Amino acid sequence: MTPTPPKHFLSGWAMKLTILRMVLIPLFILTYYCHPHSWGQWLSLGVYTIACLSDFFDGWLARHLKEESAFGAFLDPVADKLMVAAVLIVLIKENPSIWLMLCALIIIGREIWISALREWMSGIGHRGVVAVAKIGKWKTTVQMFSMGFLIYREDWLGLPIWRIGQVLILIASVLTILSMWQYTAAAYNYFRAAMQEKT
Repeated sequence: MTPTPPKHFLSGWAMKLTILRMVLIPLFILTYYCHPHSWGQWLSLGVYTIACLSDFFDGWLARHLKEESAFGAFLDPVADKLMVAAVLIVLIKENPSIWLMLCALIIIGREIWISALREWMSGIGHRGVVAVAKIGKWKTTVQMFSMGFLIYREDWLGLPIWRIGQVLILIASVLTILSMWQYTAAAYNYFRAAMQEKT
């Protein structure tokens, strides 16, 4: 009889980190608006940073421990999108401007479009056509840093944090458009075939 391998001490933490990211959403909003004056936005930035780190480590742990599951594949992007949407909505509310609103619409709109596209492609058996690409990872990285800078806002060590955040989120928006175009182009033949079936 083959002995059962010992359970890894990190077993199950991939899913726990994904769930933690969802729990951090209301905590981020709370710390953003209800923080001691002396703390500034350090608390909300800290919560956001933990959420970003959990996004990296839950995927790494799932792959490393071979704990990838259909439910985890569903929940992880949902947690990501909810956090991104929550942060962008808070930022727009506190800093109403047309450029930030347009960036938020592009980023959130892309998430809705790609999610729907992947679900449809999965339904017709071609999910791999719209698998995660490098440009999507670049977009996510730039987007994470941009929102972190925009959350903190204040200058730090002489660095114009808000201006850096503005530039980065504009770059993230351009990468978002390019990634959306890339995924859509990859699925173009399937779109055309589906439309021809209906006509």
